[in-house]
Order: sequence, then C-alpha cells, then structure tokens
Amino acid sequence: MTDPSTVIPLPAPTLLPVDGTTATFPVRRVYCVGRNYADHAIEMGHDPSREPPFFFQKNADNLLPGADFPYPPLSSDVHHEVELVIALKSGGADISADAALDCIYGYGVGIDFTRRDLQAVAKKAGRPWEVAKAFEHSAPVSPLVPTDRIGHPQAASIWLERNGERVQSGDLSQMIWKIPEIIAELSALFTLAPGDVIMTGTPAGVGPVERGDSLRCGVDGVAVLELKVV
Repeated sequence: MTDPSTVIPLPAPTLLPVDGTTATFPVRRVYCVGRNYADHAIEMGHDPSREPPFFFQKNADNLLPGADFPYPPLSSDVHHEVELVIALKSGGADISADAALDCIYGYGVGIDFTRRDLQAVAKKAGRPWEVAKAFEHSAPVSPLVPTDRIGHPQAASIWLERNGERVQSGDLSQMIWKIPEIIAELSALFTLAPGDVIMTGTPAGVGPVERGDSLRCGVDGVAVLELKVV
C-alpha cells in the first residue's frame, strides 16, 4: 500500500474473515489472558485460585487466518493452546462488566502457539515473554462469527485434537475470569477500541507439536479450525 504522504509504504492491515460473508474484520491490537482455566494453571505449576488476571500481547500481524502454521526457527519445543477469540466492535476505558458484552462484534477460535523452551528461559531470567508468544504466525484463527448469529457463549466445549487424538478438552464455563470480567479488567489497564482481539486462555492438555502434525480445534457452537504444522 502506497501513500505519497508517508516516507515508507503503509503496512498491510491484518484482516480476519467473517464467516459466511466476503466482509473482513480489521485488527488493531491482540490481547491474551494468561492462566484463565484452573486445570491449566495447575498443569503449569501455579495456584488455580482466582488471583487478579494478567495479560500479555501478540502483534496484530501474528494472527494467521486460513493458513498452515510454519514451525518457528530457534525453538524445539512449541506448544498448542486452543482459545476462544473475542473481536470487539467498540471499546473505551473502565468498561463495566455489565456493559462489556455490548462491545463484542463476534467470536472465533484460535491457537496461541508458544515457544515453551524460550518462555522457560525468559521466566528464569525474569524477562518478558515476547519471543515466546509474539513471533510470526503464532496465532492461527478461524473466521469470526457475529454475535447476532450465535449470541454470547458461556458454556460450550472447547477442545483440540492432534493427529486425530483429543488432547485438550474443557468448557468455557470453567474460565476463572468470564468474558465480561475479562473486558472490564483489561479496559482498566488499556483503552480498548474497535478492532481489538482478545484471546481468553486455554484449558489443560497443552503440549508440543511437530512438523507434519494435523491439528483440529473448536468451540462448540462457535467455530472449528483445522491446520497443519509445516
């Protein structure tokens, strides 16, 4: 994209498909909720109690719609984490939980791929996780489904199959911080806006992937995502 008023070409926007249409959803920011399922907190060696939520970010262009996942360089231990994805149509600061659902355009399913080996090194050194989380193509995502078609899922199976074997299985009702609370808490820290995407955490069963693996994941009643690790 060119613009005579800029000194370099404008970056290409990140556009997510909308299920059943030719329309697209332009992405502004990507927020992620850490350890939002008790069973996943336990498997990662943490207390599953309802402690204040914490957030990290991926880059908008880390999202990967409709393509296979290229295994990243400089890592030999990359894990899958299936998550419900929220797409916002409006935002603001200090949004109340009661008003939060009105900000949502739609939902999808995604995978937060994590370079677990690089994350472990960063944790040990007390450093940020960006190299483990915000790498290229680290968040495959399904087409979005608008809320006027599916409403707001509160209790639905969330799962991931690796080479035909179900390895992650949970329910949205098991989230420690529910969808309205996530938006309220996040908006106390950041000013949210249309185009923001939120990945809401993963249930237990995260594990490594290898080149050649086939992955299939979904949130029942929302979306299904299929891809290969290449």
